[in-house]
Amino acid sequence: MTFAQFSTCFEDASLRLDYYITGNDKTTEYCYKEMIREPYWGGSKNNLIDSLNYGNYFVEMYDAANGKLIFSRGYNNLFGEWQNTDEAKRITKGFEETAVMPFPKIEVDVVLGYKTWEGERREGFRMTVKPDDYFIKTAPANTTPVYDVWIGNKDYSKAVDIVVLPEGYTQEEMGKFISDCNFFVESLFAYSPYDKYRDRFNVRAVMAPSVDSDVTMPGDHIYRNTVMNFSFWTFDSERYCMSTDSKSIHDLAGKVPYDQIYILINTEKYGGGGIYNFYCSSASGNTFSSDIIIHEFGHSFAGLADEYYYDDDEHMYNLKLEPWEPNITTKGDKWADMISKKTPIPTPENGKYDNVVGLFEGAGYESKGMYRPMNDCLMKSFRGHVFCPVCVRAIEKMILYYSE
Repeated sequence: MTFAQFSTCFEDASLRLDYYITGNDKTTEYCYKEMIREPYWGGSKNNLIDSLNYGNYFVEMYDAANGKLIFSRGYNNLFGEWQNTDEAKRITKGFEETAVMPFPKIEVDVVLGYKTWEGERREGFRMTVKPDDYFIKTAPANTTPVYDVWIGNKDYSKAVDIVVLPEGYTQEEMGKFISDCNFFVESLFAYSPYDKYRDRFNVRAVMAPSVDSDVTMPGDHIYRNTVMNFSFWTFDSERYCMSTDSKSIHDLAGKVPYDQIYILINTEKYGGGGIYNFYCSSASGNTFSSDIIIHEFGHSFAGLADEYYYDDDEHMYNLKLEPWEPNITTKGDKWADMISKKTPIPTPENGKYDNVVGLFEGAGYESKGMYRPMNDCLMKSFRGHVFCPVCVRAIEKMILYYSE
């Protein structure tokens, strides 16, 4: 889609659709909550139709007059992760979520959907939206201070725009938040390939304080009053620190143009999380903070999968299908162009091939039937502090996707 077509179909603003997604390990249902007009569209005005096919969930927008697809985007979410937990086998649960799209000038049909375990695309929700609908709320004017951490391109339609949000920083700790934001940018540009594309990034921070310092830790019986309600022990995993309070997250994020949401958590406890086109979080006071920042951002921004694995019978992936993530594979041909003919397939972990791209078995939490590109990478461990060439290529592709 061209810039001219963007101006024909859309305004330079966002339509935010808040909804509930509910179900259990076998069911998925959507419930409408509200629509909000936000003042910026931070995404690309060129790549409006998703050509990547990343993510297990999707939002689509169609011209209601002729049925033409005019916007689409893939993503993942907390609900989809929860469906793989034991709790999902016992109860039905609901999650508050948000889809953001450019604000239409014309009457449109908005569709939300998902992929099944078998890879089938299913429509879960559809509604017709008129741009002059008086039930679309207008986001209030921003009165929260904004700190420009790094501005590489003032034209936010041609940049990767990251909004950094503070979790567990009190008003008295806003100076620390600014320092942590600067550390975030220093960390981002210390790693390849981000270092080569500084001029294609904008990073803005919304200075929203919490009542309490630090964050909730249910396993330690510690509950804190924070601005976005993050918590360790998400899905009973101690280091997983996430929030189901989508409204609070997006109320703050929408105060600036953004493509990606990054939450800095004011804690020394190791942890965080990252979900593709959803949001990303990391502890700001841990000794591994720099590597955590880059690892989790690899999930949320570039759609990279974890490359570590477990020796158990639990399966997060259907091994009969090729996963959508660019750095893991079941079929073995995803990065075949980067594998030397001298490298054996599958590639043995005997030290001889540690520094070459190959096909190493064990990735995506699966010990068998799933393969990663190199023996080690930042998406597997923090030992080497670098991304493998396959991950580097995937990150570069995403940077260009947003900025060209």
